[in-house]
Amino acid sequence: MSGLTGGGDAAAGGLLGLTWDHPRGYAPLLRLARLDEAGTHRYGPAVGALRWERQSLEGFEAEPIALLAQRYDLLVVDHPGLGAAVESGCLVAMDELFGADELAGWRARTVGPSFDSYTLDGRTWALPLDAATQVAVARPDLLAGELPQTWEEVAGLARSAPVALCLGGPHAFLTFCAVAVSAGAEPGTRDEEFVPRTTGLAVLDLLAQLAALTDPEVSRRNPIGVLSAMAGDGGPAYCPLVYGYASYHRAREGHRRLTAAGAPVWRPGRRPGSVLGGTGLAVSARVAGPGERDAVRAHLRRLLSEPVQTELFPAEDGQPAALAAWTDDGVNARFGGFYRDTLPTLKAAWIRPRFPGFIGFQAGASAVVRDGLAAGTPHPALLDRLDALWRAARPVTGRR
Repeated sequence: MSGLTGGGDAAAGGLLGLTWDHPRGYAPLLRLARLDEAGTHRYGPAVGALRWERQSLEGFEAEPIALLAQRYDLLVVDHPGLGAAVESGCLVAMDELFGADELAGWRARTVGPSFDSYTLDGRTWALPLDAATQVAVARPDLLAGELPQTWEEVAGLARSAPVALCLGGPHAFLTFCAVAVSAGAEPGTRDEEFVPRTTGLAVLDLLAQLAALTDPEVSRRNPIGVLSAMAGDGGPAYCPLVYGYASYHRAREGHRRLTAAGAPVWRPGRRPGSVLGGTGLAVSARVAGPGERDAVRAHLRRLLSEPVQTELFPAEDGQPAALAAWTDDGVNARFGGFYRDTLPTLKAAWIRPRFPGFIGFQAGASAVVRDGLAAGTPHPALLDRLDALWRAARPVTGRR
């Protein structure tokens, strides 16, 4: 873990938080801490010491929340890990900290289904800090004209232009899920198969076709790696499905500016296929004293406030969860329309299951998809392996 300076010392009675090690994850938090140290500012008074540490993107996607909650008071979390965390009893439900009206207000002001992704068993376990989903990204200097709208058009483009997929870590599986959603499936709702077999085979056929036409080295990277390659000299011209990072869509010295569009659809007029990402703020059960809980409430309210979300976060290359930021003209002007252009896709994004064991299933399923595509595994056999993993992992109670 690396430290994030500013905001006080947890050992001296303050709070200790954990975020992820990318400017989108830590820069707004660091800036707010430094403003607090400097004195009065427009985002409200300092509300007690809070020091943040960072973990890698891979740790954020896979490290059990229950282990982290033993050490940290505030946690920036990924919603698919909530089931195991709730089962362990390591988190404080938000209805123990805030009233129903305040929670409903945040839900109404949050973009897309982000707020609901942190709800499990009728209770909210984290508050949306950052919003993201898979979108299409292009290099406008390498790719003229309108971007593909359908997956058939994506396959056509891949025959004539340098295209990348995003298959690193869990993202091969997440790409599979997104394309299945675009084809009309609701993954994870069946007992014996993860998606309907005809849909799964069609998706694998498409991904195999694309994988044969794309740069395998770039395509095996995580979203940051794919976007960094695209923004570099000679990078791929297009990626049909990658988690959006707004910072790649503003002018940056030494990097090519990227453009974004909604995720492709299977057929015109159908739902765009995309899997919801983003981050939420969760509170460890170790925050038990009245004074600590008052401090946590104050920090959460300030981080979710409109000035912080619509001004501070975009200014520091954060990616806010507030709908007001996604529709703000000034924010969109700075980031090349990224937020407005991808908003319909985020609103339609699929929320992953959150039952205990889903993270392990996601990791195993992604390896099956990625390695199977690389090895040319027959698609019926590949889908059999995916379904076997699903049957071993799925909850017996029907809980998602």
